[in-house]
Amino acid sequence: MACSVREIADWVGARLVGDGSVELRGISSIAQASPGDLVFVEDERHLQSAFLSRASAVIAGEFFRAENSKPVLVCAEPRLAFARAAERLRTKRERKAAIHPSASVDPSAECGAGVSIEERVVIGEGVKIGARTWIGAGSVIGAHAALGEDCELYPQVTVYPGVRLGNRVIAHAGVVLGSDGFGYVRDRTSGRQEKFPQIGRLEIGDDVEIGANSTVDRGALEVTRIGRGTKIDNLVHVGHNVQIGEDVVIAAQTGVSGSVVIDDDVVIGGQVGIGDHVRIEAGAILGSQSGILPKKVVRGPGVVFWGTPARPLREYLRELAVLARMAKRR
Repeated sequence: MACSVREIADWVGARLVGDGSVELRGISSIAQASPGDLVFVEDERHLQSAFLSRASAVIAGEFFRAENSKPVLVCAEPRLAFARAAERLRTKRERKAAIHPSASVDPSAECGAGVSIEERVVIGEGVKIGARTWIGAGSVIGAHAALGEDCELYPQVTVYPGVRLGNRVIAHAGVVLGSDGFGYVRDRTSGRQEKFPQIGRLEIGDDVEIGANSTVDRGALEVTRIGRGTKIDNLVHVGHNVQIGEDVVIAAQTGVSGSVVIDDDVVIGGQVGIGDHVRIEAGAILGSQSGILPKKVVRGPGVVFWGTPARPLREYLRELAVLARMAKRR
């Protein structure tokens, strides 16, 4: 969607320097920019490259002072402003509000206005789908599940019975929501593992995004919950009874064991392993490949943890330095 530079400046709350009538049609990196593109600069060292590029306008930090031939949108957080500008400039795919003839929709299901259901989708008994939600080809929505408004479910998403999704939830291809948790009880006499009931619920808040091939288990007897605005990367597993707060970020290949509590604003790097019954306090940061032992409390906010078992980064680096000195002496 084309917009003038002035419209984008107003949209992102930036101070405009230069010609506000220039038309923008998209976004780009500095190296790949073409006329009509918007680029951004977080470091003053890259300003000249942006100005010499073919881009039509630049978002820059408050370090920008001088006049320039290109329009400049000056703001405190260029990356955030660029992301918001990208959303405004993005040409959204127009999805036809319709149910494909090959879809199987139970007569008791309720679909809001503007719902789009693609090929070979299966919608179970008593399902409720909010207005303007899109369900991609081959997805399955189990009985009595509820999807909010403006959700996007990409192809081959599976939503188990009874799962509840808020508004504007995005689930990428292959996501499984509400599968049974990994819960067994060992019979000491026979040695056999007997399945513990997995009859709880899964509730996902507004504006949550879940990456491709990730899985979130339902609660065993109670509820697994993911809070508003949380973002989960590809290939992440969230176990049963887990409670995830708001605005949490979890990177790829992380595994969250059962009954973990993750408070608001936590950042979790890739390939992190979290043992059962752990509590991660608000604002903590877990570095990639950290290992959190079961039943531990990781205290935030703003503290970076690393290693296995995970400990504060400074402590971890001190231990590495000691080991390096010992190795040299030997």
